[in-house]
Amino acid sequence: MLLIAALPGVDAKEAEVLVNNGVDAGLILNQSPKIIKPIVEAGGDVPLGVFVKGISEEKVNELMDLGCDFVVFDLKASAVVATGERVGKFLLVEPSLEQGLVRAINSLDVDGVFLNKGKESFITVEHLLICQRFCELLGKPLVVTLPSLVTSAELSNLWQIGIDGIVVPSAQPKGAFSELRRMIDSLPKRAKRRRGKIGAILPSLGGGVAGEEEEEEEI
Repeated sequence: MLLIAALPGVDAKEAEVLVNNGVDAGLILNQSPKIIKPIVEAGGDVPLGVFVKGISEEKVNELMDLGCDFVVFDLKASAVVATGERVGKFLLVEPSLEQGLVRAINSLDVDGVFLNKGKESFITVEHLLICQRFCELLGKPLVVTLPSLVTSAELSNLWQIGIDGIVVPSAQPKGAFSELRRMIDSLPKRAKRRRGKIGAILPSLGGGVAGEEEEEEEI
């Protein structure tokens, strides 16, 4: 499971959480080049993405020139953004997305899907069911955005239903991300690989999602 830190994009100091804490990637929520550039420089080799909303292809290219490795965009983004080839592309969707549209995502040229959890401070049964529904309908890696930290039991539940990564706000107590990394590394192996490899657009990982076994052969 990938561990991604959500960076509000206020100043470069936010990038400190990306270093030596076991974080696999960072997601910058601010589109300002003045903020993105120093964060990219401070983040070192950790892959960095940016959430792009309501901006043109030209603006996206400008952000990529600053060193971002991937973009996350919503359904209202320009279709041109979804067809670019310079960086990794992820689609952000809401849990209420109609089932037919969820299936249609499989035909899009995107590397994965980010599922917006909501504002609840804990994982509810309803949210687990929603996540499982998305996992069953999608043939692409699925990452869930969380408003806060998760417990070991919640993390295990997300992993077992097929979630490939989590996004957690960077404003956490000291050592929180290191503990999350430890919890993730302790997750058991999954019997089957549900979706494609997400590591291809996060070069520092050097492969697919850690901890999974290859899909079992059908009899």
